[in-house]
Amino acid sequence: MIEFDGDDRVDLRSDTVTRPTAAMHERMRRAKLGDDGLEGDPTARELEEVAASILGKDAALLVPTCTMANLLAVLAQVQRSEQVLLEASAHMVTTERGAATLTGAFLLGLPGRDGAMDLDRLSEALRPSSSPLRTAMVAMETTHNAAGGTVPPLAHMQAVADLARARGARVHLDGARLPNAAIALGEKPAALARYTDTVALCLSKGLSAPVGAVLAGDRAVIEAARRLRKMIGGTQRQVGLMASAGLEALTTMGDRLGEDHARARDLSDGLNALGGPISAAIPRTNIVQVDVSATGRDAERWVADLDAAGLRVRPLGTTHLRLVTHRHIEPADVPRALDAFRLCLDGGAA
Repeated sequence: MIEFDGDDRVDLRSDTVTRPTAAMHERMRRAKLGDDGLEGDPTARELEEVAASILGKDAALLVPTCTMANLLAVLAQVQRSEQVLLEASAHMVTTERGAATLTGAFLLGLPGRDGAMDLDRLSEALRPSSSPLRTAMVAMETTHNAAGGTVPPLAHMQAVADLARARGARVHLDGARLPNAAIALGEKPAALARYTDTVALCLSKGLSAPVGAVLAGDRAVIEAARRLRKMIGGTQRQVGLMASAGLEALTTMGDRLGEDHARARDLSDGLNALGGPISAAIPRTNIVQVDVSATGRDAERWVADLDAAGLRVRPLGTTHLRLVTHRHIEPADVPRALDAFRLCLDGGAA
């Protein structure tokens, strides 16, 4: 277990708590720097070239967060008063919808299952007679956060893209955890991105970089996004310090994500083996959702009780908890987490 500021609790709140590796620190020490707002930063340019190649796109842009990458994708491809279709519980709808106030676009969530849009509902929503608004974009998400890290099949992604393009709509992928999805499908990231015009990828989740994300796509779209990034304050001067860590993350950290998935399955199996009133979903990747609705305690109370027992988790609504594995979670931490749940079930931390 890696200690976080002297805290020895098992931290399953998110894979965003990951810290840079020693190799990232060394790359940061040696990074070649420039001014990304003037002549450009050479390390940032290198990261953008590598990211574009890995994602199978013409060009890429380094941005501070994946939220900004998704925002720029909409700003660069959707006009004001146009519509973006997404699965109803997509992160861009539930958490990033404030971006719509900047874009002037309308986000319409469609029902789905396991994070995958219902294709019949998508086809209906794309009909010109279904709305006075022109649908300019259809956005997908993988892994799907709110659905528990699920991974829509490639055939589904292709079907979504075919429907969208038949109606002249662009296709965007919120791939904040795209490397996790690629590992789950046994594919390269480019295989998932090939059905999309643009794709966003976060560097600071399971890949363990301290900060940053990339947006990749057609060269013209990325150049438009670069201009828009400056307009919304996203230019970052000697950003090569962060880009160097992102390079290390992107080129070396993806292959180990299967370890996180295995830990998540161990957690899920262990929680379900405890019996009693809690149940855990079977994870596809590194996110485990735990249903505590039958325990008589809401999610916030469970968070507090588990914290006192040495385990940090996050609530997911009032009836569920979310546990996320990452590279700082070692095999010995799984039984520690299960012991915390067992203690709380027995009332020892109440």
